[in-house]
Amino acid sequence: MARALTSLSTELNRQIGLIIHRSGKVEFVILGDHSRIEIPVLSNIRTSGGRLRGLRCVHTSFNQSGPTEEDIMDMVCLRLDMMSILTMKDGFPELLHTAHLIPNRIDDRDWNLLEPAHPAAQQQSCLSLIENIEQQFSKARPIRQVDKGNDRAILVSVSTGSQAEAEDSMIELSELARAARVQVVDRVIQRRRKLHPRFILGRGKLIDIVLMSLRDNANLLIFDQELTPSQVRSVTNHTDLRVIDRTQLILDIFASRALSREGKLQIEMAQLKYLLPMLTTKDDALSRLTGGIGARGPGETKLEIDRRRINDRIARLAKELKAVGKQRYHRRNRRRKHDVPVVSLVGYTNAGKSTLLNTLTNSHIQAEDMLFATLDPTSRRLRFPEDTEVIITDTVGFIRQLPAELLKSFESTLEELFEADLLLHIIDISNHAWKEQVKVVEELLEKLDLDKIPCLRVYNKIDQMNDNLPSQVKNGFCICARDAGTLKELLGMMEHQLFDMSRAQYLP
Repeated sequence: MARALTSLSTELNRQIGLIIHRSGKVEFVILGDHSRIEIPVLSNIRTSGGRLRGLRCVHTSFNQSGPTEEDIMDMVCLRLDMMSILTMKDGFPELLHTAHLIPNRIDDRDWNLLEPAHPAAQQQSCLSLIENIEQQFSKARPIRQVDKGNDRAILVSVSTGSQAEAEDSMIELSELARAARVQVVDRVIQRRRKLHPRFILGRGKLIDIVLMSLRDNANLLIFDQELTPSQVRSVTNHTDLRVIDRTQLILDIFASRALSREGKLQIEMAQLKYLLPMLTTKDDALSRLTGGIGARGPGETKLEIDRRRINDRIARLAKELKAVGKQRYHRRNRRRKHDVPVVSLVGYTNAGKSTLLNTLTNSHIQAEDMLFATLDPTSRRLRFPEDTEVIITDTVGFIRQLPAELLKSFESTLEELFEADLLLHIIDISNHAWKEQVKVVEELLEKLDLDKIPCLRVYNKIDQMNDNLPSQVKNGFCICARDAGTLKELLGMMEHQLFDMSRAQYLP
């Protein structure tokens, strides 16, 4: 076969490549140009995270120096068993240069180059060498607990800002992954002056990430930055890993946590709106056309049908949400008829809003130390000592870079805030980034035209501060949401704001 390859390659003056399965079957024959070949998408060959693909590449080369940097990148990113370069002389095979991945870096390289040899002089069979490589990776991999079906992810942040900002953002991404029940096996931060338009991060770092995934048995990459559809496809094709961004991670969390019918409808709409721009891949193959025999034209492509179905579904969801919104509107009207004031809890996610609602009203709604533990708005009655009542509503937490699709889909839920007579802005004072979180919440309130409603700042989790409260804390109330004894001053101000001040408006 080597003689046939080199002879044909010399005659055509082009490189020729073969993608060979471990069984010996040739899966692809690739015709390149004089200097390189381009390996096609190998998505039809099944693989699993943490394992080599089960394919090796052999291609001819007019260069006598062995594997190029592009050859090595293809081997790493596509998880090929081996990359073999067959050099030629006068149309005859000369030397076979073979590289393969290794689990532990040697001399700053994650791959090994075998001693070049004539194809007829190979001492070890390819299959036995590949089995040996697989065994090395298995031994290098840490012992895993029983797999419960959770994804194993590498978190990636590519930042043009400061290192501190990138690290804070990575901490939050880690918490989001925990909320999504994703096991984080590694984290990568890269600072760049400018994001790579195709891969978002550098090619060298991309190779490092693929090698990490091999060592850590990862099957998912989660990017902290929002990715374009073309970037998702490029990274996926070059790493053979599933790729999602921060927005999709948040949408997935919401989808798994929504309990009410309204919440589920809102999440589905947000996911479909996010998915729609992703359907941009053009495919002119006749197998993708669905026109029947005798039709005037080829009919709609599968891509167009997918888009139309999604748009139809979005329209139906919008209609259903409108009907649910009317029910919510009638409930608010009934409350208004009874002249019961409404207090809404707002704040960054995991600031302690649900815990405070439970303590104030002796309720038992779900409250966890986790991002987005509460999605569906919950209302409870609170009675003050003078037999006056208010409705307290817990709302979904805010977060930086809240996906626009999510904000728009939750408009009907956020309408609850417009009916509020008082907002309590709950702030996690134990979080070192609390000032940035306050800024995010206040900017969102302003964006939603809610900044005109009276608002009290409530600094929560003072029990975790060891009496070292920041000097910037002012014009607010310091509490521990779990300790009812710390809420007296806050309750007094709430009663004053809602009842004493409203009565004063009617005094002559």
